[in-house]
Amino acid sequence: MKSICVYCGSNPGSKPLYAQRAAELGRRLAADGLRLVYGGGNVGLMGTVANAVLEAGGQVTGVIPQQLADWEVAHRGLTRLEVVGSMHERKARMFELADGFVTLPGGFGTMEEIFEMLTWRQLGIGNKPCAFLDMDRFYAPLIGMIDRMVQERFLHPDQRADLWYGEDIDAMLGWMQAYTPVQASKWIDEKRASVVR
Repeated sequence: MKSICVYCGSNPGSKPLYAQRAAELGRRLAADGLRLVYGGGNVGLMGTVANAVLEAGGQVTGVIPQQLADWEVAHRGLTRLEVVGSMHERKARMFELADGFVTLPGGFGTMEEIFEMLTWRQLGIGNKPCAFLDMDRFYAPLIGMIDRMVQERFLHPDQRADLWYGEDIDAMLGWMQAYTPVQASKWIDEKRASVVR
């Protein structure tokens, strides 16, 4: 593993803890020689994690759509900044550049990005690990909803197990380094799976 994509808010959130933990992750990525791939912004938690990596001597690649660059939210001090035409291009490029995906607190955009990666993983499009690095139980309700998807048979239990969730950066990075993707079918009902095949 050489690079980690971090999805997170373009706002800082309501608690200093969010920025503190984002900076902690950034310093750890730099210390481990892992390049940060992220959305290219200089605001919110995005700017915090990028600056922490840079200040610790690490490498950062940002990928930002032209519209957001035009709004002057692009970080101009990165190792590399790629400006693309659309949000769709941004996600595809970040997928190409990263070996794994970590989610910090954020809003709609953060959720949309990580859930697309989880969907691609479910469909076998990519074999890259996805993790939620929680802070003050920010993601506990969401993980509860994912667990309910399993209970209600909309999500295979093995695919739920393929997603890391917790607060320990060491444990998360260790899991990502040793990651082996599950081979569960998208279909929970094996009769349905045999028909589709």
